[in-house]
Amino acid sequence: MATESLFTSPIDPMLAKIAEALPEAEGFLFEPKWDGFRAIVFRDTTGVRIQSRDLKALNRYFPELEKVLAEQLPKGCILDGEIVVAGPQGLDFDALQQRIHPAASRIGKLAKETPAGFVAFDLLAAGGKSVMDLPQQERRQRLESLLKSAKPPLRLTPVTTDRALAQDWLQRFEGAGLDGVMAKPVDAKYQPGKRTMFKIKHARTVDCVVAGFRWYKDTQDAVGSLLLGLYDESGQLQHVGVTSSFTMARRRELVEELAPMRENAMADHPWREWAQASVGDADRMPGAKSRWSGAKDLAWEPLRPERVCEVKYDHLQGRRFRHATTFLRWRDDKPAAECRYDQLEVATPFELKQVFAPEPARQKDGSALGREGARG
Repeated sequence: MATESLFTSPIDPMLAKIAEALPEAEGFLFEPKWDGFRAIVFRDTTGVRIQSRDLKALNRYFPELEKVLAEQLPKGCILDGEIVVAGPQGLDFDALQQRIHPAASRIGKLAKETPAGFVAFDLLAAGGKSVMDLPQQERRQRLESLLKSAKPPLRLTPVTTDRALAQDWLQRFEGAGLDGVMAKPVDAKYQPGKRTMFKIKHARTVDCVVAGFRWYKDTQDAVGSLLLGLYDESGQLQHVGVTSSFTMARRRELVEELAPMRENAMADHPWREWAQASVGDADRMPGAKSRWSGAKDLAWEPLRPERVCEVKYDHLQGRRFRHATTFLRWRDDKPAAECRYDQLEVATPFELKQVFAPEPARQKDGSALGREGARG
């Protein structure tokens, strides 16, 4: 990218492949995976531009963050990182979602009540020049130098080359709302839009009731996703998320396979009231429209809540799965009534501020990165 267009053109963020475990090989930097809004921050002579993952401007939604970044960042730099909101129990993605609001008055109110922070984890430009062709490890060292005087809510993510410490982070930091661990090759360039790093997320399985489905796109000959439910303490079946990890052939097979469960499904369905409810009547309503779904058709077809499937999930956001789950198998041996919230593993609480606390240096090479990189 030419220097003259560096601060005027959008930049696709570098992406990651999903990995089941931390790489065993040497030559990786490990970082906590933050659960927020991915953002690239441009600081030029005129001010700050905050770009979303899909290349849209975020400035109007985070005026307090724009002010902080303008005050603390030197002119001529571009940073990659994550916008987060910290709550009493750690990262609060629900509160972060609320910040995307069409009303300026609402944005101003939330900027005071739930102020956002920015966690930087990569450097794309410094001194008005691109550093994207430099190795990851050198970009990290330059980022540390650039942010050596940074103060909250601007933060530098912790980093380590110690796999054992990264494995420890994967377990401990979940209690503060973090999403896993990133693994970045130390010699990799910054490649916009390319999946050159790895993300290792928490993975667990749970048995859920299948209580409905959505059609695949605009067709009615293939299933798009299954709607999942769990019974709460009062015996109510709550909508907890979806699973949609099927091949096209399997999507078509599911239409016939689920047909018997569609007969008289709405008669005694636990979500029957939601079929006629307005969007705001139930926050767990399967077909609820929101500013996140846009024009996407979220209409759903009820199924008698009799069949159980096992799915893989990463973590909960409140009482729902944070991301779509992965279908593993049908559990025809398990009664639907046994699919309760008490199956779920609960992460041990961990204070978010401790994520940025110094870690004992456990690097094998005794490098500056090993001694200082985990300070954040």
